[in-house]
Amino acid sequence: MKKIFILLISGLTFSVSYSQEVSDAMRYAQDNLTGTARYRAMGGAFGAVGGDLSSLSVNPAGSAIFNNNQVGVTFSNQNIKNNSDYFGEQTSDKKNSFILNQAGAIFVFNDQNPNNNWKKIAIGATYENTNNFNNNVFSKGVNRRNSIDGYFLDYANGIALGDITGSDYRDLPYNKQQAYFGFYGKVILPANPNDANNIQYNTNVPAGGNYIQENEIYARGYNSKLSFNIATSYKDRIFLGANLNVHVTDYRRSSSFYEENFNDLEPTETISYLRFNNDLYTYGNGFSFQLGAIAKVTEAFRLGLAYESNTWYELYDELSQSLYTTTENNANQISDHPVNPRVTNVYEPYTLQTPGKFTFSGAYVFGKSGLISIDYSIKDYGNSRFKPTNDSDFRPLNSQINNELTNNGELRIGGEYKIKRLSLRGGYRFEESPYKDEKTIGDLNSYSGGLGYNFGGTKLDLAYSFTERKSNQRFFEAGSFSGAPNITSKLNNVSLTLLFEL
Repeated sequence: MKKIFILLISGLTFSVSYSQEVSDAMRYAQDNLTGTARYRAMGGAFGAVGGDLSSLSVNPAGSAIFNNNQVGVTFSNQNIKNNSDYFGEQTSDKKNSFILNQAGAIFVFNDQNPNNNWKKIAIGATYENTNNFNNNVFSKGVNRRNSIDGYFLDYANGIALGDITGSDYRDLPYNKQQAYFGFYGKVILPANPNDANNIQYNTNVPAGGNYIQENEIYARGYNSKLSFNIATSYKDRIFLGANLNVHVTDYRRSSSFYEENFNDLEPTETISYLRFNNDLYTYGNGFSFQLGAIAKVTEAFRLGLAYESNTWYELYDELSQSLYTTTENNANQISDHPVNPRVTNVYEPYTLQTPGKFTFSGAYVFGKSGLISIDYSIKDYGNSRFKPTNDSDFRPLNSQINNELTNNGELRIGGEYKIKRLSLRGGYRFEESPYKDEKTIGDLNSYSGGLGYNFGGTKLDLAYSFTERKSNQRFFEAGSFSGAPNITSKLNNVSLTLLFEL
């Protein structure tokens, strides 16, 4: 009891359920193109090429292509700009980040026995920042359809008034906490305020359809992967490899939604101004494995096949919320209604299973002059699952995932041309939308280029990539609220890799 008391007075409370959304599953199921500068410059098309520290993230057999031990580190500067179109009003925001993008080492052990067809064993370990969550999005416009009241009504209707007014906020589950905010913030009113069993609520936002709305989202954090690799080669023609991966995620998102309206005032006080704040912190770790093979069909032509398993995450959520509203009437009576419990809800851990992926690859190597490579991957996002699947909170969400998400294809094309010690590189990447509607998150297009110089035992690589993607995601998933800006995200990335051959 003493431990619980300390947690309570520090503003923490434990809850069983939290309202996860499809977008939460997508956040950890998607990976950005990261890795060494050479890998990024060639669009990540390394499934049949190997011989690069980041090639292991596509096909673990790639380490058996190495001839020498290698250690490397990559730093990246990422700039993302989000252009928002919300009911015709244009706004933009951007975020710049400098990160340790990749680091790793490969050690090659050659068998000198001429009678042994298994020529080498390679072992290694790599770290990659698979997704940088640092991002700012700002949207503003006049919503002539509806107010945020639909969000609170959606949660409140069906909940007894006595459950809201007769309980401490800390003891309420997530859905009743949202009803609590709406009720005490005067956004919604009970149809029968004198009946503790009342389960019907009405809006306290004046009609008129001119709601000035702003939404700010500030996200920080990362998704990273630490891989332990082993690979071997048979007669230097068949290369086989495997990875064991440990995933770590740390994500923070602060969102603030503001609404005001100048609709006709009424004799009773109605909502004129509103600000709803949400601060989410998600952290945890996961596990996955990869298997891969590369075959030299000829000395120049190679084929690759790789499988990446589901990733099984154990995640923890912490959430704090506050609501500030102002009401007024036509007699110029104005009242403020702050609702800030100053509580951080700490939820029980849950499991998220993200989908696996198959990658088919082909490459043609022009001796020591260069190469052309193509990768094609298939990933079924509809197989994402929150677990336990028989949990009453997760069943409808998993059904929604299955209905909204689909399998998608990803095409990567890369090329390299060598002029003595100098290498020139270019790449293209296309990824289909993971949503059936193709709008919530749209298709991705990315172009990249770079160069590298071999000093002998040291290599220096530089890459630039540009990625563009459109999205149309609602501010709040629940309720009839229609706020969904059209976002065009443009990502510019510059990466620098320093490699040492040992």
